[in-house]
Amino acid sequence: MKRSTSLDRVHSAEQPFDIVIIGGGASGLGAAVDAAARGYRVALFEQCDFAKGTSSRSTKLVHGGVRYLQQGNVSLVLEALHERGRLVQNAPHLVHSQAFVIPNYAWWEGPFYGIGMKVYDQLAGKLGLQPSRHLSREATIDAIPTLEQAHLLGGVIYYDGQFDDARLAINLAQTAEQHGAAVLNYCRCVGLAKDNERINGVEIHDLENDTQFTVYAKTVINATGVFVDELRHMDDSQTAPIITASQGIHIVLPKHFLPGEAAIMIPKTDDGRVLFAVPWHDQVVVGTTDTPVNSKSLEPRALQAERDFLMTHAGQYLTKSPSDSDVLSIFAGLRPLVQSGDSSDTAALSREHTILISNSGLITLTGGKWTTYRKMAQDVIDQAEKSMGIEPTHCPTETQPIHGWTQTTSSSQNLKLYGSNAAGILAIIQADPALGQKLHPALPYQKAEIVWHAREEMARTVEDVLARRIRALLLNATASIEAAATVANILAMELGRDTNWEAQQVTAYRELANGYVFTHPASVGG
Repeated sequence: MKRSTSLDRVHSAEQPFDIVIIGGGASGLGAAVDAAARGYRVALFEQCDFAKGTSSRSTKLVHGGVRYLQQGNVSLVLEALHERGRLVQNAPHLVHSQAFVIPNYAWWEGPFYGIGMKVYDQLAGKLGLQPSRHLSREATIDAIPTLEQAHLLGGVIYYDGQFDDARLAINLAQTAEQHGAAVLNYCRCVGLAKDNERINGVEIHDLENDTQFTVYAKTVINATGVFVDELRHMDDSQTAPIITASQGIHIVLPKHFLPGEAAIMIPKTDDGRVLFAVPWHDQVVVGTTDTPVNSKSLEPRALQAERDFLMTHAGQYLTKSPSDSDVLSIFAGLRPLVQSGDSSDTAALSREHTILISNSGLITLTGGKWTTYRKMAQDVIDQAEKSMGIEPTHCPTETQPIHGWTQTTSSSQNLKLYGSNAAGILAIIQADPALGQKLHPALPYQKAEIVWHAREEMARTVEDVLARRIRALLLNATASIEAAATVANILAMELGRDTNWEAQQVTAYRELANGYVFTHPASVGG
């Protein structure tokens, strides 16, 4: 996947694209894959990097939503569980089964959650993972040795999916590109073209080359996440906003806080949220919160109350309470929740996706979650066909392998997520053994991966690499800062940049990454 190839596809187009998509997160990339796989001419534009926003800041779970089952939203859970099963099949290099233990501290919790998880299993049907079961007190402690044992009666173990969200986004971009789509990062939509009040294209500013051009299309899809109202307002200045933003944060702790393979799931915390402590890339992700926010940012920051909440609750359920110095990283993401009346309780707003069509023909896709990205894409492309007056076509993505699909995993732990592309990285090392060196002593990555990111994954900045191509920023923010100069040097050689660019990249990355260091003042919101 090369940026120059996609630019050529855009600039050499002699007729309008069938579908132009604005937004390179889960929903936009999923829509691009679906549309391109159906044979449509597709272009996707992302103002920053793929999955820069919410789509790289999730809890890293592919799940049906236990909380929605508690709320009685069986249809949503059913859909999500089926999509979970499809994603395990279509991207086995990125998605795997993860054991979760619900600890029981009251007599009623065992039968209550045990029955609930059996229903969860049944809803998944043939696409289910392992069956849930009750655990004795001793078996619960064996599964989670660091779980708080005072008043512990036992537990319930069940299985859900886990994945790497940003890596899936990159693979979706590659999948769309393989089907002929033009996918471009660092291309901002700055205007909408219209003919007789109907949208027939978009004005794009290529931020890397500082050029502006018009791309014509039969239909335009707005898949910009929490920012969909901004594009809707560009279309119609009188349109009412539909998005309420909710912030969720996570902290990352060293593996010794959760040394086993199982995760902890607390069904209901003080604020009614589900709390997870999940092994991920040999660290532990703890989250999340649900805090209404009035402003929307590409780099949201954790509020002090959120930080305190996670640290307090982590201490309640673990034998050792984490200190500030234990936290390797802290990150925040914004959920695009479709407004429901005048509700101010974001946890009660729908996670189901919504599709809107404006008078000018702009199709807006918003809401939803990573687990159901494929179904969201199917629904929005079905709608695009109706808008274009085209006979419905078959959606092939239920069983379509995602780029990197393989049944043979790499023996190198850090290369497993690349799936079939791991061979390409090993070839780079074979050609230049020095690139087999580790990027940083505290990180599992090799220098050859950075070369691959530049050549084949459209990485353009140090942040693209350390935040999303590899997950160093989330796993160990301080170590990622220390690795920035090495990454900048490798990228400069691959992209033809000078030493001034290297220095600017290191400075910019350090400023951004400081906000992920738990003890750094920049990471504390007001």
